[in-house]
Amino acid sequence: MTDEFERRYGFPAGVNEVRPADHTDQVAARTLAQHRIVPADLVHFYASIGDVTWADVGNGYFVDSAADVLLRFQQYEAVDVGMDHRDRGLVIGSNGGGLSYVAGPRGVIYRTRTASLDESELDRVADDLRQFLELLEQSLTRFVSHGEPGCL
Repeated sequence: MTDEFERRYGFPAGVNEVRPADHTDQVAARTLAQHRIVPADLVHFYASIGDVTWADVGNGYFVDSAADVLLRFQQYEAVDVGMDHRDRGLVIGSNGGGLSYVAGPRGVIYRTRTASLDESELDRVADDLRQFLELLEQSLTRFVSHGEPGCL
């Protein structure tokens, strides 16, 4: 994607990478794992992936580091993801348009409808983290081929 980016768009590409997890990321992932609301596949993901930053794919796609997810959880707690207020999830990333991605306790990935986590309703975008990551990959492929990432 970045090889042709400047020629295609007239400015250099920003940060577009999947960063491997370092020791700090892995410690944060183990700490997250101690909380019941964290899906097992997310903990497994953070054992090897530090974060995903695709700043130039459409408005951008970001899967935050385990340390960032943990800090946000410690500061703001979890987000309601269902009718039952005991059903809570973690904000794990965002798109460059201000919408956040939330991982529910059973692994379902949601996207907020607005930039506000307090006021926003959630839409289910993937049944689990694997499907979400596949959708991200499809967005990247579509962006490289057609210049638009789709609607994730």
